[in-house]
Amino acid sequence: MGKASDLSDFDRGTIVGARRGGASVSETAALLGFSCTTVSRVYREWSQKQKTSSQRKLCGRKRLVNETGEKIIDTIIKADRMATHAEITAIYNSSVQKSISKHTTRRILKRMGYKKTVPASTSAKNRKVPAQSCCHEMEKCPEKCTPEVLLQTS
Repeated sequence: MGKASDLSDFDRGTIVGARRGGASVSETAALLGFSCTTVSRVYREWSQKQKTSSQRKLCGRKRLVNETGEKIIDTIIKADRMATHAEITAIYNSSVQKSISKHTTRRILKRMGYKKTVPASTSAKNRKVPAQSCCHEMEKCPEKCTPEVLLQTS
């Protein structure tokens, strides 16, 4: 069972306001749709620390590349659209203090919306011939145009 999402600052303020207005814990819980435990925890936190905001957004590991770093990577990509991950990483690492790996570069590019697009290579043997390349209708063609003949004429 996962954690529920954090309460917004508005929800926390509403709970504190209802309790300060004289409503009991169970009345506040029924009125706002939160559990009694949540109501009592939020109100106790406010009455002891005068705090109504959540600090969950401050937990966890900090990002190696912040918004400024993403802008740098974006300018690197715009300068050379065909640069590889290794080239982007090398250019980025030469311009900032905190260096990153190729894997981190891939992750950041994916988060920024860049995707790997490589044109498929097709040989003449595997190339599909469009139907418009024959000047005749296939059934009535006197030369019996086959894909090989069409490839030679085009």
